[in-house]
Formats: sequence, C-alpha cells, structure tokens
Amino acid sequence: MLHLPIYLDNNSTTPMDPRVLEAMTPYFLNHFGNSASRNHPFGWAAEEAVDYAREQVAKLIGADPKEIIFTSGATEADNLGVKGVYEMYASKGNHIITATTEHKAVIDTCKHIEKLGGEVTYLQVEPDGLIDLVALEAAIKPNTILISIMYANNEIGTVMPMKEISAIARKHGVLVFTDGTQAVGKIPVDVNKDGIDLMAFTAHKMYGPKGVGALYVRRKNPRVKVTAQMDGGGHERGMRSGTLNVPGIVGFGKACELCMLEMESDAARTSKLRDKLQAALLQIEESYVNGSTEHRLPHVANISFKHVEGEGLLMGFNKNIALSSGSACTSASLEPSYVLKALGLGDDLAHSSLRFGLSRFTTEEEIDYTIKSITDTVLKLREMSPLWEMYKEGIDLDSIEWAAH
Repeated sequence: MLHLPIYLDNNSTTPMDPRVLEAMTPYFLNHFGNSASRNHPFGWAAEEAVDYAREQVAKLIGADPKEIIFTSGATEADNLGVKGVYEMYASKGNHIITATTEHKAVIDTCKHIEKLGGEVTYLQVEPDGLIDLVALEAAIKPNTILISIMYANNEIGTVMPMKEISAIARKHGVLVFTDGTQAVGKIPVDVNKDGIDLMAFTAHKMYGPKGVGALYVRRKNPRVKVTAQMDGGGHERGMRSGTLNVPGIVGFGKACELCMLEMESDAARTSKLRDKLQAALLQIEESYVNGSTEHRLPHVANISFKHVEGEGLLMGFNKNIALSSGSACTSASLEPSYVLKALGLGDDLAHSSLRFGLSRFTTEEEIDYTIKSITDTVLKLREMSPLWEMYKEGIDLDSIEWAAH
C-alpha cells in the first residue's frame, strides 16, 4: 500500500527507527538521572547507559570508547574538531587544507579561522567530485597542521579516497579530520584502517534521534588533543562541557548497533532501488548524473534535468514527494548549489538538479511512483518552456546574448 507523501530526502535526515525509540523511552521516563550525578542510583543508571552507548558508537567505526566525545550533532563536532585542532596545535602551524565541496559546517568554520589569522587552502575537485591527490600533496607546507576532507558528500554522495588521503597526511606529519556524517552507518568506516585522526558524525543521518552527534578523537599513534570550544563542568574528558543528552545518546548507540547488523543488507537493497530510479530517469532526454557513479554512497543519486528549473520541478510534485534541490542545509538561498558549481556545472544544470536519498524504509512502490511523477513533471515543464523549444530547434542556447532589463 503506497502512502503519500513519499520521503526521499534522507541525506538531510532519516526517520527514526522504531527500535531506537524503544531503547530511548525508559531514559525519558524512569531513568531520567543526570549521568554526572555520581552519588545516587538515578545518576548511576544514566552513566551506565551512556557508557554502553559509547561502546556501541565506538564499535561501529572501529574506535576505542574513550575516543568518542558526545556533542549536540555533526555541526558542533565539525567546529570542535577543526577549531580545536587549530587552537591546540597553534605552536606547530596555522595552515589547514580542505576542499571547495565540504559541508558548510566545515567551510564556515574554516572562514572563521581565516578571520583569526589562520591560513586555509580550498582544493578544487575533479568533475566527479573527487579531489586530486597530487594537488593535495602539493598543497602541504611546513606550517600545515590539518587536512579536512569529508568522507562522503551530502549532495552528490561521492566517497573520497580516505586511505590515500591519510597516507599522504601521515607522510608529512599532518592530522586528518573528516566529516563522516553521510558515510558512517551507510558504508564501512574504520578509523584505524582509514587512518583518520578526528571524525564528526551524527545520529539523525542513521535512523537515530536529532540533537546528538559525536567527535572521534584518536588517542594513540598519534595521540590527538583538541581545545574545548564549550567550557563548563569538564564533561567528556574536558573536551565538551554540558549535561549529556542521555536519551539521545542511548538512541545514538542503538542506531549504531543496528547499522552494524544491517548496513550490508540495507546498502544492497537501497543501491538496487537507486539504480532502478536512476536508470529510468536517465531515459529522459538531457538528464545527467552529477558526481562519481563509481565512488558513491549506495543510497544517493543527484540528477540534473536540463532546461527545467529545479524549484519549479519540486513544486510540480512536492506535495507528494519530499526531495531537495541543492543542499537542504543551505536551501534557504536560491543560489545554485556551490557543490555542483564546484564540479564545473553551468547554472542551468546546477539549478535543475534533484538529490535523491533513499533509506532502509524506502519501498519499490515508492520508487515506481517517483519515476512516473518526475518523468511526467519534467516533460510537462519542458512543453511549456521556450528554452526547450529553442533547444529542440537546434539553437545553441549558450551563444545567445540575453537582453538586460
């Protein structure tokens, strides 16, 4: 039975798995203690729950539980990781290397660091969204302290070669931070095999609750330290003060445990549905996949439909299908996506893109409905478009000089 509206915006947030809610409920109602209250059973029960969740979260990424710092989400973890390293290692240098396609939480943090007098190199990406490893190595200087490259992109799903990136960093004694938000829980991520020193990720992108995330901070080979960005009672080994969100952390732990068990089957199922969706939509004339199709998350596709405005396209079916054009975190602006522009797309293609993010709850019926609905909408909008008519008549639209009003 098909229920509308259909949700295909899982890169912005996933629905919570009912099993996660079930694990959390007692910590709202019965075990409501503060995990820092060490002198009564309510506090002990909360502390025990947090310790267990810390183990579950660490296990998913191959870390030690002591290396997990709980935060309010990935944005805070990005800030703590990047600013924390910048301040802690100021005596070693002030140069950070990142990419133009990073999430705003990293880009804006780097902009902030530049205002403080830090130096940031923003690497361009290839047309498939991957960075050039030769350019990365060439950008390293004696004062470089951190390379910050996201594990997988939130708009196009391109997965970066983290092992190769960290090997280059190791060779030059530079730390590696990665925003693992879109990757953790969806594809195998192992901080030791991947050579990652710090990593931000969050519960609500992997069927857990909103408002809780984590920063992984390596403890040995090398031992990494970050300067706290929030001061207070010295919680989380002094790196992040503030009363812990116990129910959220319990839910985060449960979500990680479920991902460990089901990631492989989820990935196989969603990639099959994603491929079906993509193949059908590419039957539409002048439609293109953005980003790498080889190195990509199993549940993501970003497709542009030339000569159709993305916002108009969304309005055509947004009552029935939840999607985003560009990136949800910055979709309040009508500028074309900076990620797609970085791939070298012109405004016309960048403006006409739709991001499809599937989940473990997406059904085949939903994909069939989406294929039909989007195909019909694109064809209908093109029928009304003078640009499409000109294109069909063989007029080169790039060569036209538009009159200014």
